[in-house]
Formats: sequence, structure tokens, C-alpha cells
Amino acid sequence: MNCKQKIVSVIGASLMLLSCGRTVSGSKLEKAFDVDAQLTYSVNQSANALKLIPNDGSSIPRNIPADSKQWRFVDYKDWTSGFWPGELWYLYEFSRDQKWEAEADKFTNYLEPLAVTPALDHDLGFQVFNSYGNGYRLTKNPKYKEIILKTADTLATLFNPKVGTILSWPREVPNMEWPQHNTIMDNMINLELLFWASKNGGDKKLYDMAVSHATVTMQNHFRPDYTSYHAVVYDKETGKKIKGVTHQGYSDSSMWARGQSWAIYGYTMVYRETKDPKFLDFAHKVTRVYLDRLPKDLIPYWDFNDPVIPNTLRDASAAAVVASALLELSTYTKDKGLAKEYLDKAEGMLKELSDNYQSKNKNTALLLHSTGHKPAGSEIDHSIIYADYYYVEALLRYKKMKEGEQPLLTYKFN
Repeated sequence: MNCKQKIVSVIGASLMLLSCGRTVSGSKLEKAFDVDAQLTYSVNQSANALKLIPNDGSSIPRNIPADSKQWRFVDYKDWTSGFWPGELWYLYEFSRDQKWEAEADKFTNYLEPLAVTPALDHDLGFQVFNSYGNGYRLTKNPKYKEIILKTADTLATLFNPKVGTILSWPREVPNMEWPQHNTIMDNMINLELLFWASKNGGDKKLYDMAVSHATVTMQNHFRPDYTSYHAVVYDKETGKKIKGVTHQGYSDSSMWARGQSWAIYGYTMVYRETKDPKFLDFAHKVTRVYLDRLPKDLIPYWDFNDPVIPNTLRDASAAAVVASALLELSTYTKDKGLAKEYLDKAEGMLKELSDNYQSKNKNTALLLHSTGHKPAGSEIDHSIIYADYYYVEALLRYKKMKEGEQPLLTYKFN
């Protein structure tokens, strides 16, 4: 048994202990977390959501306002367009029901124009890798691979070698000093598209771009305590940092919850793709400051520095992103105590989301209480599709680990 297998075995055993019978928490007995029940709930909710989507070849669910049952739909150009088809691929992965494969394929193909359209912004990874990427992982459809590779080349057109990062918003955005070069923390997630393409038939330079972006972001996007700015503006000609701002958070000096979640998830993924220990060390550091400041129920307030805490909004989407990231990060963590902490916290986040944040009969999304862009008054206390996507992803990762497997697998159904 090699080192990696031993780590997976230890983690699998720990999760099996947590999943059998009842778990002890303090002096109280708590019912074990039933991951299959939560995935079955996700299947049922999404089946009901499908009934509400117009069959017009373009409508993709994005959000549901609080106290509403009506989805707001977007088309393929919206940055969130890949989350719904990605969620459907995950439901296929869980259920092995070809109904979900057919639906996932249908909504995935809505996004095909992105591969050959000039880049509207950096979100091509969210859009295409979540949809076509998961589709290719599960089916090995060669058309999917072709589109992924084309899209990676499109994303690469936003890379500025003078700065060393990908331009996030190639247009006028408030406080971004256009036409200077801006990069936002969300962009870390889109690097996975470049890494994958570089290893699966794409230009090897895509790998170098992704590493450069992660390195420059690590150097400029974080304060001494490892909390992150949402956005950094650079001089497009010299690469010099002009300023750090928090576009969607409470203030330029605050820790916006979802921004920090992108950092945790992003640097965990970058370590997976590079095996460079500096990225693993950094993933631990950006995770530590997040975990240490969480409320007891493990669901963050939308911004950790909002002065009216606890009388403010939560963000279920950030919790779902971090839960998924912690499961993966635990497998790279040699310190057994720290690995157990990550697993325990991830399970606690999933349990809290499942017990107290599920939409159930309120609407056909999976989760309630996400916060999109509070300073702009947008998507306040909504069900939002990316919360659902990362919730299902985290549940699948947890299930695989509980069964003694690695959280990330590549295989094709028979």
C-alpha cells in the first residue's frame, strides 16, 4: 500500500466510523449523517425543477428569490450557466439513471457557442468545465473534449503576460479603473480548465499561465492574515499592483465569505494539479483563517466583518464550496489531527446545510439562504444555483470517501 492509498484508507475508515449507527458529540447522541438521503433529496428536487424550465433551447436556472417558487432563467452567456448542467451530471453520477445523462447533455449543449465566441470574461471555467468537463469525465464523449480544449484557448486570450494573470472583466466595472487589468478571486476556480487542457491535448503554455496566475494572485490578493481581497487592479503595462478592493464584500478590508471560499477551493485544486508544496501550504493558511472565524453552526455570514453580525445574512453557497474543498484538502494533509478537523468540519457543514438550509417544499432549488452581491442589492437571501452545485459535489465527494475511495475519480459507466 503506497502513501496515498494509506491516507485514503485512514480517511475512509474515519468516515465509516462517523456513518455507522450514531455519532457522539459532547454528551449528546446525534443521528449519523445520511449522505444517500441527501443525494436522493437532490434528485427529487431537481426532477421537480426540470418541470418548470421552458423547453426553448436557452433557459437555464439561476436563482429563486426568498418567498418565491419561480426560477429566474438566464442564457448561456451568464456566468452561472454551467452550474445547472454540472449539477445534472452529478445527479447522473449518483443515480446512474440515463434520464439525468440525457438532461445533462441537453443543457450542456446550450453552452457550445462559448467555445468559439470571444471571451466575455474569465468565467469560462465555471461555465464549460462544470458542464462539458463533468460530462467528459463521465462519458468520454469526444465532442465534449473538443469543446473544452477550444474554450481553454479562448480563456487564454485574457492572459496578460506583463501582469501574469488572466483578466477577469474585459470591460468597465465600477472601481476597477478600466482599462487597467483587473483580476478577481473567483478566477482561481477557472484555472482548472487550463490545467486540464494542458494535460489532455492542449497547449502546454496553458499550464504555465495557470501557475503564473495562482502565484501572482498569492502574492498580491491577500493581507498579512491571509484574508483575501475580492479584486486586485494592476497596471496593464507594468504589472504593478495598483490596489486591492472587495467588490462584493462589506469593505476593502473585510473578509467576504465567498471570496475566501474561492481561495480555499482554488489553492487546493492548484496543489492537486501542480503538486507544488507552496500551494498546499497556502491552502492551509487561507483555510485556517476562515475556519477560526466561523460561527458555531459552521455557516458563514456573508462577510465576516459585517458590523451587525449576528443580525445579518448568511451565505449557504460559501459553506457548500468550502465543504467540498475541505474534503479534498484533507486527503493532502499529512497531519492526522488536521485532516480529521477538515473532515469533521466538512461533515458538520453538510449536516447543517441539510438540516436547516434545504429548500424542500418552499421551492425546487436545493438550498435556501445564499447571498449574491449584497452591496448591489442583488440576490439577497436567494436560492442560487452555484450553492446547489457545490452542495451536490460535496455530497458526492463525502459519499466516495465514506466508501473508501478518493474524492475525485475519473471513470465511465458501463
